[in-house]
Amino acid sequence: MAYQVSPRLHNSDLAPAKDRNWGPFSIFNVWTSDVHSLYGYFLAASLFLVAGGGLKFLFAIAVGSVAVYFLMTLVGNAGVKTGVPYPVLARASFGVFGANIPALVRAVVATFWYGAQTSAAAGAIVAFLLRYDGMKSFDGGSHILGHTPLQVVCYLAVWAAQLLIISKGMETVRRFMDFAGPAVWIMMLLLAIGLSIKAGSISLNVDMDPKALADLAKGQTGFAVTPGSFAAMMAVAATWVTYFAALYLNFCDFSRFSPNKESLKKGNLWGLPVNLILFSVVAALTTASAFKVYGEVLLAPGDIAAKFDSVFLALLAMLTFAVATLGINVVANFVSPAYDFSNVAPNKIDFKKGGYIAAGIALILYPLHPWDNAPAFVNAIGSTMGPLFGIIMVDYYLLRKSQVDVDALYTEDKSGPYFFTSGFNMIAIISALIGSVFSSFLPIWGPASYDKFSPYGWFLGVLVAGIVYFALNGGKTPHKK
Repeated sequence: MAYQVSPRLHNSDLAPAKDRNWGPFSIFNVWTSDVHSLYGYFLAASLFLVAGGGLKFLFAIAVGSVAVYFLMTLVGNAGVKTGVPYPVLARASFGVFGANIPALVRAVVATFWYGAQTSAAAGAIVAFLLRYDGMKSFDGGSHILGHTPLQVVCYLAVWAAQLLIISKGMETVRRFMDFAGPAVWIMMLLLAIGLSIKAGSISLNVDMDPKALADLAKGQTGFAVTPGSFAAMMAVAATWVTYFAALYLNFCDFSRFSPNKESLKKGNLWGLPVNLILFSVVAALTTASAFKVYGEVLLAPGDIAAKFDSVFLALLAMLTFAVATLGINVVANFVSPAYDFSNVAPNKIDFKKGGYIAAGIALILYPLHPWDNAPAFVNAIGSTMGPLFGIIMVDYYLLRKSQVDVDALYTEDKSGPYFFTSGFNMIAIISALIGSVFSSFLPIWGPASYDKFSPYGWFLGVLVAGIVYFALNGGKTPHKK
């Protein structure tokens, strides 16, 4: 059936992809750009403390990385088949207008992450500049909105640099990723090798008093678990999976440019389990070696680089880490809200304007800096997207059997299969609300006994919302009410 395209649901950015030139290398670099950031390193290093040892850490990360690969392939295949971005795909389950709910949730999360990654990159620059007395004097002045003048200047500089990239569109994003990912890998390897040589040995353990290690791990992650225990390893794996919660929703924003599933599979295989595990090894090795060399646990690579005697090496490290953070912000925190905000009013907001809106919100959030506690921050905001992922995947794979009428996603014709009730699928909305009780509400405001489930909020959200959605639809394809 031919449907009339509505300007309230369509623009050139939201339309199905026509040029599909993102081969395995570009897909691989989606993940190098997403993982190889200061925040990704800081999270991996923090989880290394929780795991309590190298082998246990690698086991937990391997389990999590395989799960990430499986989940991203599910989402990615939907993007390859339909060619549409995340907010448009969400119309099949939430309704053509109801999809704005999961789209805006994802957009808000992206703005939080944008601020977190920008702050991390700015911190690396600050750590380098504080080598100089003049910068120390400038930094030691009055505080501005809870930050030193140098911190504010560096944050604004990184914030602005990212706007230049996004303003050029998705092809520039791809080229930037293809450069940033490999560059960061080289720098991370040099950092790990250099510290290992300086330490005199290769080690994947932090030799600390168990109680001191437990206190440090809890302080960095908020996890009340004994480092090295089975509960600790499961918390590490769960947090690693939750770290990617945002991209489980919108990976189709990228996979839709892939020519076929085979190309996607190759890029995902090398970019996820292989790349994630190796990156985690480097993070653990660097953290353990830095502890031997400097006698303290340094979780931020910028802090490690700031201790280098060589100004050249410190500068090179700082620039590389900054580029890495620009990479993840462009990939995960600009592209998604650019589409998500555009989806709200396609005839008024295009891809670029959507990205600018996200950057503006992140700038407003800077004085609040809610991203200081890495794993707790990951779990808190990641869990909000669990119910949405559960509903969209159950709808696409279990109820629709991967069959979506792409043309109908752009029409507000009342006879369309995704119009539901005035454009909203209330079953999906109700299911998401029920799932969010278990993923987001109880871990924060629930009884103290629920704390042990806090690392698993995303998983509970996926499971509960998915089951409720399947049950309320009677196991049949959703239809217009």
